[in-house]
Amino acid sequence: MLTVRTLLDAGPQNFEPVSPMSEWLQKEWQRNSPWQIVLRPVSWVFRLLVALRRLAYGIGIFKRVKVRVPVIVVGNISVGGTGKTPLVIALVEFLRSKGFKPGVVSRGYMPKTAHRARAPGIMRVYPDVDPANVVPDEPAMMAIRLHCPLFAGEDRPAAAKALLGLHGEVDVLICDDGLQHYALQRDIEIAVVDAARSFGNRALLPAGPLRESVARLSAVDAVVVNNGNTEDFQFGPPAFAMRLGNERFIRLRGEETVAAAEFVERMRGRNIHVAAGIGHPARFFEHLGRLGLSASLHAFPDHHAFTSGDLAFADAEVILMTEKDAVKCKAFADQRMWFMRIDALLPDAFGQHLLSLLGKS
Repeated sequence: MLTVRTLLDAGPQNFEPVSPMSEWLQKEWQRNSPWQIVLRPVSWVFRLLVALRRLAYGIGIFKRVKVRVPVIVVGNISVGGTGKTPLVIALVEFLRSKGFKPGVVSRGYMPKTAHRARAPGIMRVYPDVDPANVVPDEPAMMAIRLHCPLFAGEDRPAAAKALLGLHGEVDVLICDDGLQHYALQRDIEIAVVDAARSFGNRALLPAGPLRESVARLSAVDAVVVNNGNTEDFQFGPPAFAMRLGNERFIRLRGEETVAAAEFVERMRGRNIHVAAGIGHPARFFEHLGRLGLSASLHAFPDHHAFTSGDLAFADAEVILMTEKDAVKCKAFADQRMWFMRIDALLPDAFGQHLLSLLGKS
């Protein structure tokens, strides 16, 4: 664990987080440095392999599995958090409001205690599994929020088949973080771009942050720009701005919910610690800073398995965390612990575009 002490309300421009190796790499990938130049030939080989793999699926050398309902894939072309999970939640809620019955397939690193659902490595997260104990963090968070059929697994076609086999009511499937998982036939592709980090130095792994080249975005059905200007991200498909808002704070024990403005006022003068085990902790820290909170900051690796010892801050009157991290802390939570819940906010035009795409699938 690495810790930073700073005043969040000094503003994100003054915030220089000390972070794990992944955070260091994110910084390095924003520029070209000598060690990256050495890795460029490896990136070229990686680019070639990625292109050949996609071509193999495109011409039928590798088999694609088609399921009985339209599949919407949400993903990105870069590593690290870009805002995919909030968008998936927003998609489910939007489609429900329009009369659809969505299901979700998510990636999952299966714990040994996981409930298996008819296929090796596939876990039924919702409706009948306790997400606080046996489910990876992101699927668990979505299950708690959405209460819709949700399966997790690295084999996306197997997870999709298992879900649809048990839930005949599902009429549209959303695949979280599935842009590069070509084995599952998709009808709609939505790529999420983090405007703050953009594409870094535009190199593919390992010299840069990209899983696929920027040209890949020209083939998707929509680009969603997280917290940025869509004019800077025009690739052919329609681009839509997304921001995260409607913040509220929820106590882990008792689930008291407080609006952001009231919470900030209640927290003035209190000793607050913030913990984040996500792909890009700085974004969460900066978001709290914009709300006007000040705190001691603690960055953990992404998907960190929190224990009570990780949050044993002797002087803490309040402990804040992300919603994803709260799933793993609820079992040992005390009255000091809160998490922030936010929503992905999108323009009406995005919903209209999505419905038009579904009408063609």
